[in-house]
Order: sequence, then C-alpha cells, then structure tokens
Amino acid sequence: MEKLFVIKIGGNVIDDAAATGHFLKGFAALAGRKILVHGGGKAATRMAARLGVQTQMVEGRRITDLPMLEVVTMVYGGLVNKNLVARLQAEGCNAIGLTGADAGSILARKREGWAVDYGYAGDIVRVNGEILLKLLETGLVPVFAPLTADDQGQLLNTNADTMASVLATALAPFYEVSLVYCFEKKGVLADPEDDESAIPHITHGKYGELKAGGVVSKGMIPKLDNAFAALEQKVAQVIICQAGALGTLSSGIALSGTRLTLS
Repeated sequence: MEKLFVIKIGGNVIDDAAATGHFLKGFAALAGRKILVHGGGKAATRMAARLGVQTQMVEGRRITDLPMLEVVTMVYGGLVNKNLVARLQAEGCNAIGLTGADAGSILARKREGWAVDYGYAGDIVRVNGEILLKLLETGLVPVFAPLTADDQGQLLNTNADTMASVLATALAPFYEVSLVYCFEKKGVLADPEDDESAIPHITHGKYGELKAGGVVSKGMIPKLDNAFAALEQKVAQVIICQAGALGTLSSGIALSGTRLTLS
C-alpha cells in the first residue's frame, strides 16, 4: 500500500520564522503523498488586538464569537495559510491552500452541549475522502487551515489536531498513513522543564497512567486523545516530535520523538 504522511505543524513553530523555514524544507523534501495541517499560533491574537477584538480563552481553547471568527478566517485561511503555500512552492513543493469548506472536503457542526459556549467552534462530522484522493492523485499537496463549514454554509473555527486526526483516519483505507504532530518540543516530555526528557514510546495504557499522574496535562491531552483515536481507526503510526526533526525522514533516518501505539 502506498504511503501517505499527514503532518500537523503547531502554532508556536509558525510564530518563529526560522523554525518555520527549517520545517518547510524538511516537509518539502519528503517524497510521496503528503498533507499539511497548520495551527494559527499567536497571529490571530495579535491581529485581534490590532483590530480591537477581545481575545477570550478558556482552558487554552479560543472563544470564537463573530468578530473573532472574522479574525481567524483572515489570519488562518489567509495570512498563515497562503504564506505557507508560497514558501512551499519556493521549495519546489506543489502545495494548494485549503480550508474544510473548500470542495466540501470537511463538514462540521457548531459545537453544542458543552459547559462553556465556545461560539463558532466546529466539531467535525465527516471528511470527503473522494475529493482528497483526487487532489493527492494529481500530485498536489493540500495545506489545510483550521477552518471548516457546516451544511448551512457557516464557517467554523476547528481544532487543527483534530483535523489532522480525522484526515488521517479518512485516508487510512487507501494509504499506509503516518500521522505526525510536529511542535517546538522533542516529543511528549516526562519533565516539562527538560526538553531532553522526551518519552520514546507511549501505549494507550501508559497514557492513562501519565495523565492520572499529571505528567501529560493541558493541551497535550487533546493532542494524545486525537492521536490514539487515529490509531484505533487503523492509522499505521503516530509520532509526536520536534518540527526540526522532520528533515531526517527525507534522509531515510527514523524519526525521533514519541511514538504512540495502542499496546
């Protein structure tokens, strides 16, 4: 079965121009089929401040009211996405910038039933795998911004980690999919203050222990939840690693970081 990489790049890397450039070189050098999913970093918060739009966060999640939805649409779908696409083109990678609204590739619904009203946040309903297969078969490299739409045409702000997971899951029947979460750390850390403490391997059972002990907490919990959900849906492998390590894959070197397995 042909291989496919679904790679998510975290917002903190995108906020660092040098780190982004290093990552994009590694991504562009990867041979074969690939998809990039990106976060937004602090760019949306900075733009909101410039426009006088208040930023509200609850437990690390952005409250997306209508003014903030306009900001994230401009920043994620425009500024960040098109800069990444342009830089990949300069690296010889034929990238195409997309949101979930484009070609109906990812359908979502407005988040409801939570204790907190997150506004126009979207939970993914389904992925149009047929469209993605056609794009990949043409040799194009989709670059997804973390935006989707519902069946009424309402744009929604959507978690990029979740988007990467569901894209990987939707394509797992057709490719041997590797889901790679790239961010600024060297993996899942045993000690958040020590970047050399990356845990090389975490099983689903071990994850429960790490979460109960507080070793895995905050934003890492939804990331790992998405990772294990992908494994349960037949994604071949999931790795969490430092963005700069991606270049080793193009050299045939095993990717360092934290490898996740069900058992």
